[in-house]
Amino acid sequence: MSASTIIKKHELRDRRKAHIRKKVEGSPVRPRLSVYRSLNHVYAQVIDDLSGKTLAAASTLSPELKEGKGKKKDLAQKVGELVAKKCAEKNIAAVVFDRNGFMYHGRVAAVAEGARKGGLKF
Repeated sequence: MSASTIIKKHELRDRRKAHIRKKVEGSPVRPRLSVYRSLNHVYAQVIDDLSGKTLAAASTLSPELKEGKGKKKDLAQKVGELVAKKCAEKNIAAVVFDRNGFMYHGRVAAVAEGARKGGLKF
C-alpha cells in the first residue's frame, strides 16, 4: 500500500469514528465501552464521558492475558470477558458499545461477545 492509501484509510476511519461519537456517549449510569484494535493487540476501556475518567480497562497486554497464546480473535474474546469482570467489581452492569470506527466483525465483535458472556448488557 502506498502512503497516500494508508492516510486515506485513516481519514475514513476518523470520519466513521466522529459519526459514531455524535450518537454514543457514556454516562455514570451507562458508561461507554470503547474498543481499539491494532495489528497485534486489542484494547478495551470503559469510560465515563461526563467526568472524563476511565473506569475499567483491559487489553491483550494485561498481566492476566500476557502469556495468552492463540488466535487473535480468541484473545479478543478473553479481553471482553476480562473487562466485564472488572466492570462487575465496580458495579457496572450496562454499557454503550463504541466500535471506534472499526467494522463490527472479527476481533471487535469478539470483544463484544466476550463482554456479553461476562455479564455486561449493551
